[in-house]
Amino acid sequence: MDLCNYNEMRALLADAGFRFSKAKGQNFLTASWVPERIAGEADLGPGDGVVEIGPGVGCLTQQLAGRAGKVLAYEVDEALRPVLAQTLRGLENVQVLFADVMGRDLAADADELLPGMRHTVCANLPYSITTPVLTKLYQARCFESIMVMVQKEVAQRMCARAGQSDYGAFTLLTQWYADAETLFTVGPECFVPRPKVHSAVVRLTMRKAPPVDVDENAFFKVVRAAFNMRRKTLVNALDGLCGKEKAAAAIAQCGLDSNIRGEALSLEQFAALTDVIYSI
Repeated sequence: MDLCNYNEMRALLADAGFRFSKAKGQNFLTASWVPERIAGEADLGPGDGVVEIGPGVGCLTQQLAGRAGKVLAYEVDEALRPVLAQTLRGLENVQVLFADVMGRDLAADADELLPGMRHTVCANLPYSITTPVLTKLYQARCFESIMVMVQKEVAQRMCARAGQSDYGAFTLLTQWYADAETLFTVGPECFVPRPKVHSAVVRLTMRKAPPVDVDENAFFKVVRAAFNMRRKTLVNALDGLCGKEKAAAAIAQCGLDSNIRGEALSLEQFAALTDVIYSI
């Protein structure tokens, strides 16, 4: 069965009484080259245990199962249980957990269900939960790599550099945990229902340690304050965190222009600014 063939997919879903849910961000792939390329780019082997989130009808799952040692897929929609039971039949190295990934201890699941394997993620993430899921994946600190398809705008934020319009707090969160690169884009014609946006596949090579030596909680307090109101200068943006006088002194001590805005600072500059703010 070609799971990316829309006619075959439609018949399969109809038999199960399935209806697409906007609330769950469900957009299923109808272009077979996409899951093939995602799985191929992931460079998987028998020693890899892969986590997938939102398998849909299982087109990417099948591709992953043919390359990896084991696939652990999280699916929140119980209506897809009979569908996946049919499409993944015979794939002994696939386990589907019908659970909300946001409520799971991912590190514990990986240790228990993917023992002795290199832990990775490959997923076409539901658009509605992209940011919280990515944050959870980062903070699990148990994955060596993460390959995800997200909205193109999210990919641009993840991979942005200081000074670019897409650069922001989520960029710095991503940089803290990983080195990110956009691999390719996917048009709306490759999905059903068709989304109103383009998508992009991003590869994240996870860091073993943060790229800077600074207190993590303090660092992200400064970052969040800096981007809370983007149009403000950094001095004004940091007023609520430490007061304008202290903010101005710290910015000057770091050799930055007094009128600089948060989007102009690199991760390393934010780390240096954080150290100064919390030392004066």
